[in-house]
Amino acid sequence: MQPTFRPHRKKRARKIGYRARAKTHHGRKVLKSRRLKGRKRLTVV
Repeated sequence: MQPTFRPHRKKRARKIGYRARAKTHHGRKVLKSRRLKGRKRLTVV
């Protein structure tokens, strides 16, 4: 059996990075809510 989680920074950034979030309507909604909450970092990567 292979491990189910194999981290790759580039792949992660492309899926859930800032630019990926900013591209879509719902992604922008996520960023907005995180800004309103006062998060220090808006995205993980």
